[in-house]
Amino acid sequence: MILFFIFFFIGLISFGGGYAMIPLIQTEVVERQQWIGMVDFSNLVALAGVSPGPIGLNLAVATGFIYNGLGGVIVAALGMILPSLIVMIIIARMANRLQHNKIWKYALYGVRATVTGFILYSAIIFIKTNHMISSNLYFTLTQLLIFLGSLFALFYFKKHPLYVIIISGLVGITLYS
Repeated sequence: MILFFIFFFIGLISFGGGYAMIPLIQTEVVERQQWIGMVDFSNLVALAGVSPGPIGLNLAVATGFIYNGLGGVIVAALGMILPSLIVMIIIARMANRLQHNKIWKYALYGVRATVTGFILYSAIIFIKTNHMISSNLYFTLTQLLIFLGSLFALFYFKKHPLYVIIISGLVGITLYS
């Protein structure tokens, strides 16, 4: 039951999508419940990010499986999905009134800035956990080059993220094997 309530709560208070949920999920499953270690969680974030579907839901499903197998998957997924479903039904019913409400509009400005902070926080934690910056200068520089190359491919060449992931994996194999 705790699994459902944890993901229901995360789904209820998270704004900005799955990447903004990562710090909340980390706090609950790594720090408070200690179901997963930080290195394993970081690996799950990477796998959830390259897997089809929303990253937050993917993390909930993976955590549910680790916690209690298939039953945990179902409970965690329902916990994550139900708040969004309920809130979106309510917002859809009120969309016309909220669209022109200045207080709602201003509140969303504040939430957007916070969500951006959550995403940046997740990126920094991911960098630290994966030791992308280390005393090994070769490793740090090559990680930085892969990172910059990925950004360049996405922004400048407008490459699909799937291609960037595949090429980055091949570069990793070439550089580190």
